[in-house]
Amino acid sequence: MTAPRPSLPALIGAAVCARFSPALVLAVLLLAPSFLAAPAALSQRRPMDVPDTTRVDTAPARTRLILRDGSYQLVLSYRVVGRIVRYRSAERNGVEEELPLELVDLPATEAWKQAHAPGAAEKRAQQPPVLSPELARQEAARAALTPEVAPDLHLPEEDSVLAMDTFRGTPELVPLPQSGSDLNKETAHAVAKGAINPSSSPHRIADIPRDRADIQLHVPDPVFFVRLNTGDDPELTGGGSFTVDTHGNSGRSTPSGGDPGSLYVIQRVDVRVDSRVIESFRIGQLGSGRPQRDLIETRADPLPGGHWLKLTPVQPLDFGEYALIEVLGANAVNLAVWDFGIHSDAPENVEAIHPEPKRVPSLERRRP
Repeated sequence: MTAPRPSLPALIGAAVCARFSPALVLAVLLLAPSFLAAPAALSQRRPMDVPDTTRVDTAPARTRLILRDGSYQLVLSYRVVGRIVRYRSAERNGVEEELPLELVDLPATEAWKQAHAPGAAEKRAQQPPVLSPELARQEAARAALTPEVAPDLHLPEEDSVLAMDTFRGTPELVPLPQSGSDLNKETAHAVAKGAINPSSSPHRIADIPRDRADIQLHVPDPVFFVRLNTGDDPELTGGGSFTVDTHGNSGRSTPSGGDPGSLYVIQRVDVRVDSRVIESFRIGQLGSGRPQRDLIETRADPLPGGHWLKLTPVQPLDFGEYALIEVLGANAVNLAVWDFGIHSDAPENVEAIHPEPKRVPSLERRRP
């Protein structure tokens, strides 16, 4: 066991007591520096000190200068000067060197630099996984069947014609039933073809039972969506077609989607005691800018994917009862119409489809 080192005051006291013996004074002078330096050394080497985490590593960042042959140079920085790339070599302590520009793959160099920039890993982790081109195409085609027409509000898979309504400030989709058909009034797009003489004056061509429609919208500017028969999706067309009894009119087999070549107009119907009357109109004047009594034209815009047609009335709809009419050709209309009313004080439609916000996935801790 090592004997404790005498303190500096003890040595000085001993020297004084020895009446300043030259040998002892010399010993004191030789040991004094070590005693004076000991506290500073101990203050620098305390084993219980907490490491300083505020120190920043000032080592220069390295990147790769990728060459066209697939190799690369580790560099601290680089710049392009004319046809020369000048760089500071990380392998040779920052010595500046240069290479011909045609030997350097600058796009690959920049891509590597961005991919390894600070925070790039976190950004990649937050991005959704990249689908293969085939899967991305299938996903886009699937989304086109039920496109989003308002925030968190998608067109459904099963209905054929819908109206965009707003009830108490919330947008909603309302399926429109089709009158004059024995088929499913919401999912089937029936056709009862009725001829119209282009030279005749307006006359009665069809009646809708009752004096008020079941569907009542609440805004004067509704938008309508009609499913189209694209012919390339068996699920879209219901896997088959329907033959419609037109009660004396010529009929055709009709899938659940409408003909992409059809036009659509809105007519304000004549309300009687127990029915609503649809009158003929001049098909040849549609799109000419010449107005027709109680007839509102629509602007048709196909939605991405081609499975739906968006119909926007060219003017607001006043309070009253209406019918959406399909124009099949120059002298024919579909007598199976979609009837609705505009009444701002009407109750909400029972079958209305509301927005459904996407649920954010979350992880829950399991109980032990």
